Amino acid sequence: MLKQTKYFIIVFTLLIAVSSCKYQKLLKSSDTDLKYKKAKEYYDDGDYSRAMTLFQQLVPMYKGTEKGEEVSYYFAYCNYNLKDYIYAGYYFRKFANSFPNSKFTEECSYLSAYCYYLDAPKTSLDQETTNKAISELQLYLGRYPETKRAEECNQLLDELRRKLEQKSYDNAYLYYKIFQYKAASIALKQSLIEYPETKHKENIYFYILKSDYLFAEKSIYAKSEERYSVALKSFKSFVKKFPESKYLKEANRINKNILEKLKNI
Repeated sequence: MLKQTKYFIIVFTLLIAVSSCKYQKLLKSSDTDLKYKKAKEYYDDGDYSRAMTLFQQLVPMYKGTEKGEEVSYYFAYCNYNLKDYIYAGYYFRKFANSFPNSKFTEECSYLSAYCYYLDAPKTSLDQETTNKAISELQLYLGRYPETKRAEECNQLLDELRRKLEQKSYDNAYLYYKIFQYKAASIALKQSLIEYPETKHKENIYFYILKSDYLFAEKSIYAKSEERYSVALKSFKSFVKKFPESKYLKEANRINKNILEKLKNI
């Protein structure tokens, strides 16, 4: 059994070595038709890395010819299948611009936007790519209003907007967690303006109240009446909006403290 295993390992290693040698010879070859044929074979077999290198060599060789369009198309897809979405998006976009009348143009226009979506980071990171994905998907829908991908695009847009909504809330709440109460109140209010239907609405109203109250608590005497009055307004807005809130007990306690403070100023 051990001898058989060693034999298979040796044979497998030799096959890889031979295959690698053939591939290296192919890369150095000047036979473009052979390279094209083998690139397609590699692609169909799922060996996108080898296929991509060959297609990359072929792009300038077939420029201006009928095969140039197909080579560029496959080259973009190689990047996509290797999950290199930054480059894939770039080459899909380049394809759409270079071949505006191709049967693949709409598909590549969509995929260039979709690659931004796939590359969009988690909410704890900078959301520049998320904003770019939204912009590109909207641009695609503007160019192809009758596209069969419209519903899918709108679902992607909703998901991306929810990501921005979450980022906005997280950033605002972070000010509260690090005791920057004035900044927290401002940021939470801004988040509510930007995303009025946010799922965090109850939390936002409550933490605006808490932020305004705690900011007043830390204020100098000369500013305290004004700031407690702001906190009182925040309490009234909160209970009006969420009369049965899970935070109501704590909100009432805060309101009681605010009224006592105002009474004694």
